[in-house]
Amino acid sequence: MRDLVEIGMGRTAMRGYDLEDVEIVPSRRTRSSKDVSLSWQIDAYRLDIPLVTHPTDAVVSPATAIRIGELGGLGVLNAEGLWARHENVEGELNQIVRVAEEGEGPEAAIAMLQQLHSAPVRTDLLTEAIKQIKDSGVTVAARVSPQHAEELTPTLLAAGVEVLMVQGTIVSAEHVSRDGDPLNLKQFIGDLDVPVIAGGVGDYRTAMHLMRTGAAGVIVGFGQSRSATTTQTLGIGVPMATAVADAAAARRDYLDETGGRYVHVIADGGLSYSGDIAKSIACGADAVMLGEPLTETSEAPGHGYYWTAAAAHPNLPRSEIVGFNSAGVDLETLLFGPSSDPYGTLNLFGALRRAMAKTGYSELKEFQKVGLMLCR
Repeated sequence: MRDLVEIGMGRTAMRGYDLEDVEIVPSRRTRSSKDVSLSWQIDAYRLDIPLVTHPTDAVVSPATAIRIGELGGLGVLNAEGLWARHENVEGELNQIVRVAEEGEGPEAAIAMLQQLHSAPVRTDLLTEAIKQIKDSGVTVAARVSPQHAEELTPTLLAAGVEVLMVQGTIVSAEHVSRDGDPLNLKQFIGDLDVPVIAGGVGDYRTAMHLMRTGAAGVIVGFGQSRSATTTQTLGIGVPMATAVADAAAARRDYLDETGGRYVHVIADGGLSYSGDIAKSIACGADAVMLGEPLTETSEAPGHGYYWTAAAAHPNLPRSEIVGFNSAGVDLETLLFGPSSDPYGTLNLFGALRRAMAKTGYSELKEFQKVGLMLCR
């Protein structure tokens, strides 16, 4: 029975825990990190590390999507971002950074981003960006919002997209609308020949509903980071340790319900350090979605600035444009080291490998069973 806390007369709230509230408990066994595998597979696509990039123009260009793929992760291009709307994206990003750096206030940079996103999506530019990734030989993934999924997906599939992500701040299997026909996610997924990752969600019931639509993966969380302002603007948040564990429970029950269909759980939010990645897997995630930690690499198109796709919403942006002190490292060093940083901000997946070795696990699915302790 979930712990309920009375917050006032006649009103209760469920207790939830963030990643910082739990710690991984070592077991009686350890092993060499050389014997640890970080690989996982979604549908027919095998990946060497459990990394999916947050689909924001701040960290994912066609070039960085390619590089992430070469390093073993899955780079996800935002099909409604600047690469689908403008020819000189580098110049547009430089303008955003310039406005942010000149101290005109966060509203000025957001307003510029909104203006740039008011330009229509051009199928020729979108096709060109996807083709660039496709020609490199890595797995091609792109993100669409639920509102534009049906409109853009044919173009994406024709261009060569192999994994489709349907992502919004909150995505449900049931959407009620007075204006027009909402996206029927189950029918939409059933008509496609490519795996679909959908989300975000924050509880067992919604995760189960998305799994029943036929999604190959479910995103847990709403991209919580220094830049995200969903809690401030909507009052909606999710304690990631609890949310991931609940989604993992839904995955287990759905596996029993279907007689063996496994849906991947991808943690998105509250991931600042390598230890957060390890804790997410320990709570039940199959992979993590990283955005903000990738900002500080030399390849990041945002030049040290980060924002989520929700920053460009025309009426209610839910992300700031936040600057970071660029570490000047390349993606390979960020992911695999070597690192001189003792705080878990570099060599992210080398640290995950070491955490698994120190607790005696050699596979990601095994590590999901590691002991956890509540530390508050």
